[in-house]
Formats: sequence, C-alpha cells, structure tokens
Amino acid sequence: MTVTLTDDTSRPAPPPASKPRRRGGPRGRAVAVLFALPALLLLGALVVYPVLFSIGRSLFDASGTRFVGADNYTEMFHDPATLKAVRNTVLWVVIAPALLTGLGLILAVLVEKVRWATAFKLLMFMPMAVSFLAAGIIFRLAYDEDPDRGVLNAAVVSVHDAFAGTSPYPTARAREGQGLTQQKDGSYRTGANLSPGDTATLPLVGVLPADLPSGAKPATARPAAPGELRGVAYLDFVPGGGTQGAIDRGESGLPGMKVEAVRDGRTVASATTAPDGSFALTGLAPGSYALKLPAANFAQPYDGISWLGPTLVTPAIIGAYLWIWTGFAMVLIGAGLSTLPRDALEAARMDGADEWQIFRRITVPLLAPVLTVVFVTLVINVMKVFDLVYIIAPGPVQEDATVLATQMWLVSFGGGNDQGLGSALGVLLLLLVVPAMVFNVRRFRRSQR
Repeated sequence: MTVTLTDDTSRPAPPPASKPRRRGGPRGRAVAVLFALPALLLLGALVVYPVLFSIGRSLFDASGTRFVGADNYTEMFHDPATLKAVRNTVLWVVIAPALLTGLGLILAVLVEKVRWATAFKLLMFMPMAVSFLAAGIIFRLAYDEDPDRGVLNAAVVSVHDAFAGTSPYPTARAREGQGLTQQKDGSYRTGANLSPGDTATLPLVGVLPADLPSGAKPATARPAAPGELRGVAYLDFVPGGGTQGAIDRGESGLPGMKVEAVRDGRTVASATTAPDGSFALTGLAPGSYALKLPAANFAQPYDGISWLGPTLVTPAIIGAYLWIWTGFAMVLIGAGLSTLPRDALEAARMDGADEWQIFRRITVPLLAPVLTVVFVTLVINVMKVFDLVYIIAPGPVQEDATVLATQMWLVSFGGGNDQGLGSALGVLLLLLVVPAMVFNVRRFRRSQR
C-alpha cells in the first residue's frame, strides 16, 4: 500500500486579519464634544460656577463690597458656634457611618439565613423612600417630651411607672389654716399634739373631681380605738360651697395616700388610706404624735427623657439618620455578600470553624472592599447632612445640634446675613468632602481594573 504525501505549501496563505478601523479623528472628537456639551454646560452652571463664586465671595465682607482676604477664615475658627458645628460634624463622621456599616453588615448576614429575606430587605429599605423633611417631622413628634404626643417618652414612662409607680395626687396641696404645714422636702405635717385614741382630719385641695381614683368613696371619719390613731384624708371641696376643714356631705376621700405617725423625728407607724380616705395607725405607745403626708404623695409624674435637650439632641438626630440609611447599607452589603465564593465558606465549615470564626476571618475580610465603599459613601453623606438637624432640633437647642451645613445656612440666610463668612464655611465643607470623594473614585477605578 502506497501513501502519497502532498505538500500544502503551494496553497495561498490566508490574508492577515485586518485591524479594526479606529473611529476618531477631529470629526469624531467634535461629535463626542457636541453630545457631551449639554451635560458639561449643566455641570458648569450647577457645580463649577457655584464653587468658584463661593471661593471668591469668601474673600469679601458681609456686604460683598470690601475685600478682606482670609479674615473670614480666621473668624470662622474663632466663632464658638462654628467650633461647635465642627465638633458636631466630627461626631457625625465618627459615629454614624461606623454604626450604619456595622448594622448593615450584621443585618445582611442574618437576613441571608431566613426565607423571607426579600420582604425584610424591602421593609428595611422603605425609609429611603421618605424624604428627609418628612422623616424630620416624624422624629420631631416621636421625640416630643410630652408622653401624650411623643411615642418614645410614652414607652419610657410606661416602663418607669410599671416598676416605680406613680404619685397619686401630684397637684394636691393642704388646705391653708387647717393644721397641715408644708415642709422643705414637699411633705405636709401636723403639729405634735395627737395621741392614741384621737381622730384627725387632713383636708386637701387642688385635685379635680374628675382626677379622683375610680374607687374613691365619700369621706368618712371613724372613731379611734384605744392604742390607735385614726384619721381621714379627703378632698375639702364640694360644689356649691361648704365648710372649710370640716367633712361636708358629698366630699370624697383620697384613697391610696400614705400617712405616717412621727414621734421625736422618727417614723413609728405608717398606713395607706382606704377608698373613703380613712386610715388607722395601730400599736402606738402613749404620748404625743404628729401626722405626716410624705412628699411621695405629691411628687410630679415622671415625664420621660428630654430627647431634644442640649445633651441628647445630636445622638437623637443620629438615631433618625440611622433609621433612614440602615436599609441602604444592608442592601449594598447584602449584594456583596451574595458574590462571596461559597466553596471557601463550606471548606471552613468542613474544617470545623464555627459561624463566628467564619464571619470574623472569612466573611469580613472578603467584604472589606464593599464595606469600605459603604463607609466612605456614608462619610460623604453625613458631612452634608442638613435637613434632619434643621427640622428635628428645636430653636433653643439649634446651636447645640448645629453642623457645618446648618451653620453655613444660618450664617448666610438664617439671620446672620454674612454671606462672606457663610461662603468660607461652604469652602471648608468642600475641602472636607473632596478627599473622601477622591478616595472613593480611585477605589472604584481600581476595582474596575
């Protein structure tokens, strides 16, 4: 069998692959510039021009007619209100992004393990659909100090009253000239002229009939047995008049009031008034005693926490900010979590690692780029926060809650009318935001490469 080998070199070689034609040149660049021109004009009008104008305006006085150079920048760092705004801005930058990133990470990891994760993410993300103005109004009402209006204080007061109780008669006071004298601690006391076997009347006023306990009955003074001191605490008021210091028909007893027997400066017996206001102090040795109504009977009710006071106003506003942005952080981190290599996690579990070790040594390091982007984005955002601070903080504590953005507005338009100083504050805010923006852009480009 003969095999013939043919030489294929006589065939023509295939033509070289033609290089793609570059579409460029002066005409292509002109078309690109033409299409980008509207966006460039808009960017220049809304960003570049305001920035340059603010820098120039910051070098003039309040009227804008006299050149003052860097005087506005010098004054800016000598103004106590501006220094407080800088301090509050630092608190925002240090606290809010860290809390949001941590909460978003924890929620993203936990939600991944439940079947209704999509519904939970939707629920958490819903506050992002609420404007900052509406959110500020909501939390202004939620933080109201009046428990009848502020939901947070209503909850705090309910818990406090459940454990500590409440004063039964905060508005009550003794009828003047009827034997009860107010002490420095707010209590009321009779003279030390009562003995076992006596019956004392303790008339009080200042309680509206509608505010009496539902179980209150008509006041009744019962005679005392030997060795006991009896009495009645009652509301010395009846519609249409009556005799002061005497129990008239229709006058109500004051139930639940604590009464003490005092001798030689010491409390030797105590009792609580019955529904008809009567009480009995038993086991008393012969001698003279005084009756005392402790101040706890008249203490003002607990009103809750002053959320919008000078001390807590900034943390309270940060809490409102967390409510809005936690869903944003959770969704972004959850998206990064869904891209993690599952084989690495399963390999760690097969090697005996528990969930905490996997979270700390695998999940967090792999999510570091996403966490950094979320953190830096939130840093940029909190530096510019304005709406929540301006709406939630009441007028008297506005200065205690102010940040650079609100201070810039207040100085320029909110009564200060010093747009030179306000422009200097705007330039300062720009200088603080730009490094974070540059870092974010560089990291984004690096991740694309």
